[in-house]
Amino acid sequence: MSTSQTEKIFPESHREKGAEDYTNPHDTTTSDPLTPDLRIAQQPPDGGMLAWSQVLAGHLATMSSTGYTNAFGFFLSYYTTALKESSSNISWVVSVQGFLIYFIGAFSGRAMDAGYYYHFAITGLILQLIGIFMTSLVSEYWQLMLAQGICQGLGSGLVITPTMAVVATYFSTKRAVAMCGVSSGSATGGIIFPLIARQLLGRIGIGWTVRIFGFVCLANAAITLAIIKPRNIPRREGAPIALGSFRDAWFSVFALAMFLLMLGFYFMYYYVTSFAEDVLSAPLGTSLSLLLVINALGVPGRIVPSYLSDRYIGPQNMLLILAALTGILAYLWAAVHSMSGLWGLVVSYGFVGANIQSLTAPALASAGRDPAKIGAEMGMIFTVMSIGQLAGPPIVGALIARRDGSYLYAQMFAGSVIVGGALLFTASRALSAGWKWKKC
Repeated sequence: MSTSQTEKIFPESHREKGAEDYTNPHDTTTSDPLTPDLRIAQQPPDGGMLAWSQVLAGHLATMSSTGYTNAFGFFLSYYTTALKESSSNISWVVSVQGFLIYFIGAFSGRAMDAGYYYHFAITGLILQLIGIFMTSLVSEYWQLMLAQGICQGLGSGLVITPTMAVVATYFSTKRAVAMCGVSSGSATGGIIFPLIARQLLGRIGIGWTVRIFGFVCLANAAITLAIIKPRNIPRREGAPIALGSFRDAWFSVFALAMFLLMLGFYFMYYYVTSFAEDVLSAPLGTSLSLLLVINALGVPGRIVPSYLSDRYIGPQNMLLILAALTGILAYLWAAVHSMSGLWGLVVSYGFVGANIQSLTAPALASAGRDPAKIGAEMGMIFTVMSIGQLAGPPIVGALIARRDGSYLYAQMFAGSVIVGGALLFTASRALSAGWKWKKC
């Protein structure tokens, strides 16, 4: 790929303003320690067997991380009864798990930039497996929090952000499609784990069902480590976290938009099974089927928008559109009073909202971020998202309890914060590319 082509992906006009450690990788007049041959070697292959094998590795890592989290509706339904805890209390488990996945990303993403991918990934995969197998033994709430919330959350956080950053370094014009392949692991996990639960829970009990989850994740870890290959030349200098990026107005507005989005986005994924059972009196099998479908629709829901993003409108524009539609669907949940209506909502929400997170890295690239810092900046964005992930589920759980089991307040809250995020995406897009419509 030529220098001019690369500059279209990371344009000089949109480089990070105010960040002291920014360097333009294409400016040969600066004190760049890399030779021209090394600069060419850093340019992404944008395809080929090795590049697409990294997507497979990222897909499997995501399946065991956020894909496992997406299946939490199963745990919510089961543990509220088994542990005699409120849904709000059980929601804190997935909130802590999700928080740690993204919060740790600020440090693990920078570790990829510095060349320490395997150190963090192996540690994280071990913690993931310990957390899952310990979850199979829990009998009290604090044990569930420690095993699934903290241990598994820490492990996933050490794996997912650097792995996504590795994949991003292999692609330029096909980055949105590649990241779609990685993030589809969330849908795969959200399908496979509830499907295993539906088939085995009544036969072998919760303990061995969760252990089967662990063996699936063990296989994923082995394949991931066998084929992943970080390609960047390590950047060992610079701060461990990219706080300087927040001096850029675009980065700050974009980060706040992602925070609001995460504050309400997972409400449907975590609470649709409880809503079906508690409000519409659906049996457990039906509620788990809803969880399967909302995650299954995430596969085409990632492929189609990613293709349109790469080919026609750009990741920032696509992110804005998807966030707005997701917020509208969250509002429409308040009008659902039958299973047929809930099925329609689940299908729509699963398709529309699936690709939002996977567009984060392509959006960073389209805004002209420094490619040498993509791991650190993705980590900072994920850390901001982690705060929304931590606060969102307990807030909606408390709103449901306040209304004595009615979901209305929670539905209005989720819709409002997601639409608020869409409005901020509009502002960040304007800061990046102006108000005139164009691909960005």
